[in-house]
Amino acid sequence: MTSPASPSVTETILNFIDGSYRQGSDGKSFPNIDPATGLQIGLVHEASEADVADAVAAAKAALKGPWGKMTTAERVKLIAAVATEIERRADDFLAAEVADTGKPRHVASHIDIPRGAANFRMFADVVSTMPGESFNTSTPDGGQALNYTVRKPKGVVAVVCPWNFPLLLMTWKVGPALACGNTVVVKPSEETPRTAALLGEVMNAVGMPKGVYNVVHGFGPGSAGEFLTSNPDVDAITFTGETGTGQAIMQKAAIGVRDISFELGGKNPAIVFADADLDKAVEGLSRSVFLNTGQVCLGTERVYVERPIFNAFVARMAAAAQGFKPGVTGDRAYLGPLISAEHREKVLGYYRRAVEDGATVVTGGGVPEISGAEAGGFFVEPTLWIDVAHGDTVMREEIFGPCCGIVPFDSEDEVIALANDTVYGLCASIWTENMSRGHRVAAAMDVGVCWVNSWFLRDLRTAFGGSGHSGIGREGGVHSLEFYTEITNICVKL
Repeated sequence: MTSPASPSVTETILNFIDGSYRQGSDGKSFPNIDPATGLQIGLVHEASEADVADAVAAAKAALKGPWGKMTTAERVKLIAAVATEIERRADDFLAAEVADTGKPRHVASHIDIPRGAANFRMFADVVSTMPGESFNTSTPDGGQALNYTVRKPKGVVAVVCPWNFPLLLMTWKVGPALACGNTVVVKPSEETPRTAALLGEVMNAVGMPKGVYNVVHGFGPGSAGEFLTSNPDVDAITFTGETGTGQAIMQKAAIGVRDISFELGGKNPAIVFADADLDKAVEGLSRSVFLNTGQVCLGTERVYVERPIFNAFVARMAAAAQGFKPGVTGDRAYLGPLISAEHREKVLGYYRRAVEDGATVVTGGGVPEISGAEAGGFFVEPTLWIDVAHGDTVMREEIFGPCCGIVPFDSEDEVIALANDTVYGLCASIWTENMSRGHRVAAAMDVGVCWVNSWFLRDLRTAFGGSGHSGIGREGGVHSLEFYTEITNICVKL
């Protein structure tokens, strides 16, 4: 489907290779669409296979140049300067993020842009205190030896990014990669190319050496994504996105025996016990279901509620959902669009499937009526279902939209089994005033992250990642640094 162009389409989004912006060498481009209006607002230059090879070559060469010769302290100073420059140009990054994603400005200004800067600053701090190991060892001749470890950059890192939080999730990977002395080639989502490209201006402004940060635009198979992950000079691949794409990238990585770090899909459960503070639970879970229009890897799509409070909880959640009016202008109650027409049709397909399988729609279930400039935007209604069976499609597959099924339960053992019965294992939340039970049930969850009486409360130093089909590896604090470095053990005979 071709989207109409806005009368004011003038902007082109270029690749950023070896410190310079450039068009794709084969002349290909694709439209940049505003999800809030459905209009084309820019033209993105697609990187050819030769362009991607140039970007990887520039990144590889930079490892041997001034960047590779810097001390940790010198790198940290540059990376901290990147954070400061993002903050100085916060309005530019905000405009780019809103244009790409269509999300309300209050979401991007409170989450995306501050975290984009914070990711660089936090990893600059963490790398300065990166732990090592040392051991004194007895030798067969009665002497001593000293063993100690040193960490070295892994090399050229391919960073393949999603579209839901483009700047936040891209810098979550670029920050630690650069802090550890690597160089990067970023492939942003074709839906959201702007902030990755804009970051090139920041890199030049702070004096980052050429080739350290590169951006190539395009798609997956047969385009920049495949060209990048197949390039033999890429030493490691980090990816956030859907599980199917991760599996395809894993096959490419296996050919070169390269390290991978994946944050993939989820079908995240929440468990609400009868003793929960209902006000806090509804407030927290309405955020976890509807924030960013449900396009959050950590979002909740399955809610299990203890039977005595089931009806009250459903009524309160429905009222909360009805307070999120689709649109991007106005106050904080507004719900932005989905990322694309294609994704909206996917989500609406799940809305239809839920009803076909016998679910009762509590609220929503369709497309809202919106007038004015946003009439062509990719909006859907926030949606809640009850009367859903555990095996129903909408309870098994990740939807990535503003919706969830709500199911009653009768016992702790029952709900733990229901919550864990999935191929995914990203996150969960537990809502109870009984802290002994909170600790116990959280420990029983087969997930990488579990919150008790909260959601999306993050300390960037802690481990983040999923199990099963939700990912490979952990990120955050020293856990990220472990992925982005190689360890050499040095043994010295004393």
